[in-house]
Amino acid sequence: MKVADFFCGGGGFSEGFRQAGFEIVFAVDNWSPAVKTYKGNNLGINVIQDDVIRISQLPDDEFNALVPDTEIIIGSPPCKSFSHSNKSGNADKSIGIQLIEAYLRIIARKKFKPESILRYWVLENVPAVKNHIKEQYTAADFGLEGDFVLRPHDGASGKYNAKYFGAPTNRERYFCGEFPAPIAIKNDSNVTTLRMVLESLGNPLRKDCGIITDINYPDLSLECQQVTDCHYLYELAEFEYETSKRLKQDRGYMGRMSFPENIDKPARTVMATMTMSARESMILGYGEGRYRLPTVREAASMMSFPIDYWFYGESKGIKHTLVGNAVPPKMSYAIAKAIAEAESKPLPESYLPIKHDETISFVNLNGAIFDIKKEKPRRPVAKFKYHIPYLIINAYRVELTNYNSDFEKKKFRWDAEIHYSQGKDRARIYSPLLKIHDLPKAYHADIEEFLSNIYKKISDMDSFQKIYCMVSAERKKLSWVGPYELLFLIRDFIDKIFTPDKQRNVIYIEDEPYQLPLAIATSYYVLLNIVNHMGGKNDGCCYQEE
Repeated sequence: MKVADFFCGGGGFSEGFRQAGFEIVFAVDNWSPAVKTYKGNNLGINVIQDDVIRISQLPDDEFNALVPDTEIIIGSPPCKSFSHSNKSGNADKSIGIQLIEAYLRIIARKKFKPESILRYWVLENVPAVKNHIKEQYTAADFGLEGDFVLRPHDGASGKYNAKYFGAPTNRERYFCGEFPAPIAIKNDSNVTTLRMVLESLGNPLRKDCGIITDINYPDLSLECQQVTDCHYLYELAEFEYETSKRLKQDRGYMGRMSFPENIDKPARTVMATMTMSARESMILGYGEGRYRLPTVREAASMMSFPIDYWFYGESKGIKHTLVGNAVPPKMSYAIAKAIAEAESKPLPESYLPIKHDETISFVNLNGAIFDIKKEKPRRPVAKFKYHIPYLIINAYRVELTNYNSDFEKKKFRWDAEIHYSQGKDRARIYSPLLKIHDLPKAYHADIEEFLSNIYKKISDMDSFQKIYCMVSAERKKLSWVGPYELLFLIRDFIDKIFTPDKQRNVIYIEDEPYQLPLAIATSYYVLLNIVNHMGGKNDGCCYQEE
């Protein structure tokens, strides 16, 4: 049976069908590195670089001359606009919808043409896409003639997680179309873990010539140095991993994420951008107090690409994008296997090795050296908004922000705020005028002593901004503290004077919200006094070196 692949990317969707013995005859993508990667791993297939929207709108004679008739069509339209990680799911989805409808138009043109041979078709995307694909499309919806109706969500359409089909990644995606349901081969007790991936590949700096056996394909083994993009180290600077740790484990009302990665579970969803200091960063431990990013090969194995699959990007970033945008081949294979069984088609008994196109140039990252990144100063008008770390009680938290500054004139203002909950309907911001008598008298002396010591470590608001914009090494030389350091000092103070149970005790105040957890009220009172103290310094005092 023949297969055509639209939005083929680097070839993950096709790879599963290749392993199942299907004949792939046509593929298209508009990104040059993807087309190059697809060609490099798939000798003899007609792969073109083109716009799928343009193809979908071609006149019949041109369309059918370009796109061959096949029994199977697969496609994975770019999903960035539908992803919840893109602007919290609020990104403009118009182009994403256009791409999906172009793919569906192609399906309709092949499915409802006279003497059609199309039997199966599959669309893959992030789960949120389901809400943007209509229950049915008429010919008129696609600007076509006829009275047909295409129903994308029928049959086995639904959400599928790649970890249950053999891929070492917790990657849930929505598949719709006309295809038999794939059968899971794993459950939560026997999924392939990230530890298994890392141990199978070994230390990224290994230089031996030992054998690597593919964790995903046990009958595939290569000499260590034959495995591409595997033997290099991208170590993170302290400022990078500290930022990522803070965002992972203390990102407001969001849940805590493991830092470094929990390697005893399948990998988290592999992203198209291997960022270094973000909440979604995938960070691995590397010795005591050291951290690194996964290699391209490690990420590819997490996605279940075989170790003889090459990624023809000119840089590490392009290679990671090729991997992260792909459909995991193990997930694709499960669908191909279901189709083969429905057609009583025998499957290959063992893994089919890849034959690479030797005429295509290839950049191998093995042996590449990546210097540890140097921290750059923030822009003088950098904004700040963060809460006292790891202190959220009954949906309350205390934030320090400079958002009310006059950034154009570089007149900076720092404020203390109490934030409650999140979301359009529930979120609230309070700025009560707390007084010391609002807090239990037993803690007054400790609070006043703490404030007295902190006042010696802060300056005026403009200087506080300058300290915030410095690199970490510069700040450590000063006797003054910046925003992050201040918030951590307040958190340490709260833990010192209150037991965890006492932190949650409720006290009553005169202003909204009228009652607060003791730790929230106290930390807000302390922070409020500190920013007021900074605002009252008009003598030009600025930071000094020790």
